[in-house]
Amino acid sequence: MAKKTIPETKSEKIEREYIIPLREKGRPVPRYKKTPKAVKTVKEFLVKHMKIRDRDLNKIKIDMFVNEALWFRGIKNPPHKIKVRAIKQGDIVKVELVNIPEKLKYKEAREKKIEEKSRELLEKKKTMMQKAKEGFQQQPISEQPAHQPVQTEEEKKEEKEKAKAGAEAGEKMKKAAAKTAKHQSGGNVKQPKRQVRKALAK
Repeated sequence: MAKKTIPETKSEKIEREYIIPLREKGRPVPRYKKTPKAVKTVKEFLVKHMKIRDRDLNKIKIDMFVNEALWFRGIKNPPHKIKVRAIKQGDIVKVELVNIPEKLKYKEAREKKIEEKSRELLEKKKTMMQKAKEGFQQQPISEQPAHQPVQTEEEKKEEKEKAKAGAEAGEKMKKAAAKTAKHQSGGNVKQPKRQVRKALAK
């Protein structure tokens, strides 16, 4: 049998801009499904034009701002067309909005700030971990700290015996205290839950 050669996926970055028409595909759809159909139309258009072989819609990754632009006027009234930038790397296509409207620009700025802060935190954590590793590597494992003397087997046995004796003494003290408390209070006398009716007791 001849071996099948699988073509290697090129890691080239392909970038294109498209104006995607949404009106025609959304016409036969009921009003309460117009915007979900518009999202699907964007994915189908890009699968076709960016040449994804198996036509898998999951390989199209829509940006937050594209989604926001499609849903801006609600589920019943999506835009009739949208201008996007498609960037293909391997099999995955990322979709970005070309002209971000003024109302969405503040969101973009906020997202960038959050990303920068998270990157700074990650860098700090990495530096802290590296310092900790360096400090750990500098101390040899074989060396024991000077303040802990080496214990012999006899000393260890004595410590165990002392611990046992202390535990036994504690138990005896508890039993004695419980006994004295029982005798002083008169013991546990069971009280009836309700009064006994004398008329029925005859």
